[in-house]
Amino acid sequence: MGGSKVPDRVLSQARLLGRLIAEEGWVLLNGGRNTGVMAASAAGAKEAGGLTVGIVPDSDCQGIATGIDLAILTGMGEARNVINVLSSHVVIAIEGGTGTISSRRCLLPDP
Repeated sequence: MGGSKVPDRVLSQARLLGRLIAEEGWVLLNGGRNTGVMAASAAGAKEAGGLTVGIVPDSDCQGIATGIDLAILTGMGEARNVINVLSSHVVIAIEGGTGTISSRRCLLPDP
């Protein structure tokens, strides 16, 4: 999980993380968009021969990262973050904005 508008250093970290995930034989699951951490992590995973899944907030294929193998179109907007979190064995949040915060909130139990 991470932002769509982040500094280059964060994009480099996301790309490396995607690569490491693929090298372990794990599936990379993210928001599927062609921006920021989502695109960079998917690109890194693909460079290492990994499988990538994007849980896309939209109901069409526009704006999907080229590194995504399987795009699941939800039409749910940021509400799809619950799917991202509940479908993951491990969640890593990299620098981001409100969408990243929303994803992290799904990890916390209600008070």
